[in-house]
Amino acid sequence: MFHTVREGNKYLKKSKYLGKELPKNIKEIEREFLEEIKQSSEAPEDKVLESLHPLERKVLPHAQGSVTDIAKKTNLSETEVVRALQWLENKDLVKRTHTEQEIINVGKNGQQYQKESLPEQRFLKTLNKPKTMQQIQEQAHLDKDELYFCLGYLKKNNFIQIGKEITRTKEPARKIESTQKFLQSLPRSLQHLTKEEQTIMQELRQRKELIEVEVKKETQAVLTDQGKILSKKNLNISLIESLTPELLAKKAWQGKKFRRYDVSLSVPKIYPGKKHFVKQAISYAKRVWTDMGFQEMEGPMINTSFWNFDALFTPQDHPAREMQDSIFLARKQDIKEKELMKKIKAMHETGSGISKGWQYTWDEEVAKKLVMRTHTTVLSAKTLAKLKETDLPAKFFAIGRNFRNESVDWSHGFEFNQTEGIVIDPNANFRDLLGYLKEFFKKMGFKNARFRPAYFPYTEPSVEIDVYHPIHKKWIELGGAGMFRPEVVIPLLGKETPVLAWGPGFDRLILDYYNIHDIRELYKNDIKQLRETKVWLK
Repeated sequence: MFHTVREGNKYLKKSKYLGKELPKNIKEIEREFLEEIKQSSEAPEDKVLESLHPLERKVLPHAQGSVTDIAKKTNLSETEVVRALQWLENKDLVKRTHTEQEIINVGKNGQQYQKESLPEQRFLKTLNKPKTMQQIQEQAHLDKDELYFCLGYLKKNNFIQIGKEITRTKEPARKIESTQKFLQSLPRSLQHLTKEEQTIMQELRQRKELIEVEVKKETQAVLTDQGKILSKKNLNISLIESLTPELLAKKAWQGKKFRRYDVSLSVPKIYPGKKHFVKQAISYAKRVWTDMGFQEMEGPMINTSFWNFDALFTPQDHPAREMQDSIFLARKQDIKEKELMKKIKAMHETGSGISKGWQYTWDEEVAKKLVMRTHTTVLSAKTLAKLKETDLPAKFFAIGRNFRNESVDWSHGFEFNQTEGIVIDPNANFRDLLGYLKEFFKKMGFKNARFRPAYFPYTEPSVEIDVYHPIHKKWIELGGAGMFRPEVVIPLLGKETPVLAWGPGFDRLILDYYNIHDIRELYKNDIKQLRETKVWLK
């Protein structure tokens, strides 16, 4: 079991087969090898002894009884004892048994009443003659809550009569004395209570912080026959536990023994540091877009309504701009781009000769409202406004967090990631748009996505993008795509040019890969989930 390769090499060095061809019957070599090991001067238990960890050597002589008892005898913590017993059991030197026991302990108020007695007992002791409520409260040292409890409890059990003064009845208070006696006896095992004590226990559990029941797990250890033999040997041996640079440099290992290691034993899992799994997917998606020749767009999460809505030709009375859909801040910000604002105002009101516009009076104060961005398309609008003629053709993408005033369920959250993209090219067309999206979804693991006609205020033609969810057996909407309308492009870019645009939700794209069926689980920060979720590999 220990160092069999090393033992085999030792055997072959002095074997009669050294330098000669080995016989075809390998069983013959195996028998001779085992016989050689049996005849070795080193007993098998000595080899096991040399494999024991320092904690195991401390625990082994005392490995009879509970973990608590062993910890007291060895001056080790219970955690160290549990670890040592597990290792010893792996070597078949100890057998462990596990039991669970429900223990009744006193709570915060219970500890006080163990010292001072129960409030109802103190209440009754003051009633050697009829007294007022105030007199009883002062003499029994009761707070307001304790007083009202005593009045209700004692009247219900016919221990007192309440009039102008409170008097004690002839009914004996044996029940209260039994309750006090039970409280004084704690902590106790729940399994050893009488029927009367069980009734008392249930009543006390209804009262605030008098008692609490906890499950106590206990481990008992018993030495095996081999463990008994080994426990009688000299366990105070000096072994080198690990190699260090100092040990090698000074050659301090010479003439000493190393502790033997059993490589067949199980070891605890080690969880390496890594990015959050959503971040891993985002990094991959960014690489997909950059490999396709796109540049990344970035920008703030808080924007004016001017950039989030107006620049995208969304009318100021559109439902998406209402409080029930978007998250607004309680302040405004002036619009610095005055010339651009005039062009967008004219486009909303009259269409500036290319359409009828929305035919309403555009309000600058509405455009000043600050809003948590509802889509990363705001980045597309800002990017278009910065481009020059010499920059074209150009392709841009973004993956960022957005915010909506949504009802949260398995497929919706009030915040979500979106992957945005625009292609500005005089030769671009609608088929190019679908081609870009199909290629992206293919690389993200969705070979079959569907596109259906849709309406958005800032694109025409427009499509909705769906993928099929195999668990919920339904098509999941990812978001929209289309070609920016001239009413969007002309004010921002200065001329009418085809602009392909899309903005599907990103979080729903990665649910299947991580075997997550509820979008809320993406950000719950469960440490077990973070450790065990597989790495994003495509």
